[in-house]
Amino acid sequence: MPEAAIKITKAAVDRLAPGEIIWDVEIRGFGVRCQRRDRVYLVKYRSQARQRWYTIGKHGSPWTPELARREAKRILGLVAEGKDPADKKQKDRSAPTLSALADRFLEEHVEAKSKDRTYTEYKRLIERVVKPELGRLKIDEVRSSDIERLHLKFRATPYQANRLVALLSKMFNWSGRRGERNPCVGIEHFTEQKRRRYLSSAELARLGAALAQAEEQKLRSPYVVAAIRLLVFTGARLTEILTLRWDHVDLERGVLNLADSKTGAKTVYLNAASRELLTALPHLDGNPFVIPGERQGKHLVNLEKPWRAIRQLAQLPDVRLHDLRHSFASIGAGAGLGLPVIGALLGHAQAATTARYAHLASDPLKQAADLIGGRLETAMRAGEHQPEKERIE
Repeated sequence: MPEAAIKITKAAVDRLAPGEIIWDVEIRGFGVRCQRRDRVYLVKYRSQARQRWYTIGKHGSPWTPELARREAKRILGLVAEGKDPADKKQKDRSAPTLSALADRFLEEHVEAKSKDRTYTEYKRLIERVVKPELGRLKIDEVRSSDIERLHLKFRATPYQANRLVALLSKMFNWSGRRGERNPCVGIEHFTEQKRRRYLSSAELARLGAALAQAEEQKLRSPYVVAAIRLLVFTGARLTEILTLRWDHVDLERGVLNLADSKTGAKTVYLNAASRELLTALPHLDGNPFVIPGERQGKHLVNLEKPWRAIRQLAQLPDVRLHDLRHSFASIGAGAGLGLPVIGALLGHAQAATTARYAHLASDPLKQAADLIGGRLETAMRAGEHQPEKERIE
């Protein structure tokens, strides 16, 4: 260090001429350089036998001589611990923003390995929430407090808030920040109220009447009505019906051979009602889909809008399209079909998914108790009609 070291003060900094540098007499390696327009605080140190320069910041708000001196002490403390602050700063500068990471995650991971519906949902969350809220931050700058704040912001829609945290967690894990703590870890999810809505016999009758009216009066496309009926009769998922192609339909064997679904390749078994419906449904020239949309050669994309009109006609304002799948399962459970059979019909990959319908099934112990009790009652009542002399005294 030059012998002319002085204590760096505001007055000393203001007197600097362009190109001049002064070093602090109290902290070895702490200095300030006058550039063409700005005066810049810096620290010079050695790391792994190399001389390194670390820029603290420009003189002025917020960097005063005292604040810069304190920062210089912190930097030199890190050097004493064997760390290289300049190297870390360079890495931080080159770190991508969360917005850039999200784009790469969608392109290189989700689009290549996930289903279209997953890609669409992730992209929607990223464009509408992640980028506007956190996109500008470097990934190394994102803290758990940022994730917690965003999670709380969407507490009115707990399902979306939880899916948002799950998406961000996947992004950070995929980014390959080895040794870095995922800022989403430890965020407590909101409680989600799982809604199970099953249509009663009376409600199914109203739905049938509404579909017949819509079809007879041409209130809706016949393909819209057919799609809803297929959801009722097969218990299939909405995307499975909307993307169903005629080459998937095997009426002779009474099955739909789906090459892909949420759980992979799947066979949907057709009952008489669904076979009759598909037999009568006209093929649209040049369109391979059973439920064609308005665009040439494409399938119907959105069934929600026509469904809202149909359910209103049927006086079922709270029923979702997915509730038709629940209703299919509930009918099977109530009829005494075993859960493995229902799970196979619905295409569940795990038995636990089907177990949600267990409470709808007839309890075998209750059935057994009723059976035994009924026979005991019959036997005892038979004794009531015996002659009095034959009764036990």
